[in-house]
Amino acid sequence: MNIPRTSFPRVVIIGGGFAGISLAKKLSKQEVQVVLLDKHNYHTFQPLLYQVSTGGLEPDSIAYPIRKILKDFPNFHFRLAHVEEIDTAGKKVKTDIGNLKFDYLVVASGSQTNYFGNAEIEKNSMAMKTIPQSLNLRSLILENFEEALLTSDLNERNALMNFVIVGGGPTGVELAGALAEIKKGILPKDYPDLDTRMAQIHIIQSGDCVLKGMSDKASSKAEDFLEKLGVHIWKNVRVTGYDGKIVTTNTDLTFETATLIWAAGVKGATIKGLDASEFITRGNRIIVNAFNQVKGFDHIFAVGDVASMETEDYPNGFPMMAQPAIQQGKQLGDNMLHLIEGRAMKPFQYKDKGAMATIGRNKAVVDLPRFKFQGVLAWYVWMFVHLFFLIGFRNRMVVFVNWVYNYVRFDREARLIIQPYKRTLKSDI
Repeated sequence: MNIPRTSFPRVVIIGGGFAGISLAKKLSKQEVQVVLLDKHNYHTFQPLLYQVSTGGLEPDSIAYPIRKILKDFPNFHFRLAHVEEIDTAGKKVKTDIGNLKFDYLVVASGSQTNYFGNAEIEKNSMAMKTIPQSLNLRSLILENFEEALLTSDLNERNALMNFVIVGGGPTGVELAGALAEIKKGILPKDYPDLDTRMAQIHIIQSGDCVLKGMSDKASSKAEDFLEKLGVHIWKNVRVTGYDGKIVTTNTDLTFETATLIWAAGVKGATIKGLDASEFITRGNRIIVNAFNQVKGFDHIFAVGDVASMETEDYPNGFPMMAQPAIQQGKQLGDNMLHLIEGRAMKPFQYKDKGAMATIGRNKAVVDLPRFKFQGVLAWYVWMFVHLFFLIGFRNRMVVFVNWVYNYVRFDREARLIIQPYKRTLKSDI
């Protein structure tokens, strides 16, 4: 990998997400050598992926080059690599570009879509966890309407214009709201010769409410916002299969659709070498102690979504969201320096800063530790927070300008089919 060997301890970080970047920034000015490995050369601001999928933003406005984030730090090295295995005994990381020895290792590989073992759904549904997946979804949504123009089969046309979202968490709710606004304000202009009123948007939620992790008030208000936008919410319904055409459930309900979007959950993106049952707990996450050390090791750590730190308040680990990852990355930076210098480490304490979700224009819900509110004010707070946590001044300005333009013109300029997406359905194989 051409990483120079120095007298400084080498810290290898796997993953350039919120946790990995926070840790690298914390360590890069210290007397340690930091090597960050990721299969992409950019950091993705995942909370806004749904806006890429629905044509509200271009992907380069929510992505930022990893090298640029840490370009001023002389002891930092980045390599574009896919990590294949961790050799814990030999203190070595095996990748597709070679092997790398480490003194300290931090697994910050994040999470991946959890299909709960349903191979048919995994093959035929659309995920929205990465920028390429979001671009594929954007292309498919637009292609569906282009195909709907061409078919004379009414059932096929309706299926092309029907969208089923599985999962009523923030991702599913925000995506449904965005699609509903597209149906209302954009499709009639783009497709005047197509009765876009026939387009249907469904959320299927296995539980008894949407936004389960938020307050009852936020959940009920979000449902109210969605219903006013024309979104159909099906609660206490679990999807059991999807062959590319028909969605089956554990009830008598079925849905005919050309697009099933899976937003029903995530699981830890573990790596061979730390994926044995002795290291893994619920949600395919790596067991760590209060210092983020992996069970059985004092020099191997895990942070962010892939790590499960069980506490009295969070018996299943902290929420798989940005804030716990950022806080763990920063805290681990301090603790690793303490460990290297022979000082006592401090246990991690999560500070819950709240949760929020937007359902569309002037519609959002915000739960802060002391205040909970919904509507226009919540929408402005949601926008401010997301702009603040975006990396890079240019990205903040581009996103802000796009939001202002979209709000004034009620438009989404990025509804482009740059690379057509064609699925191979299971039934076609």
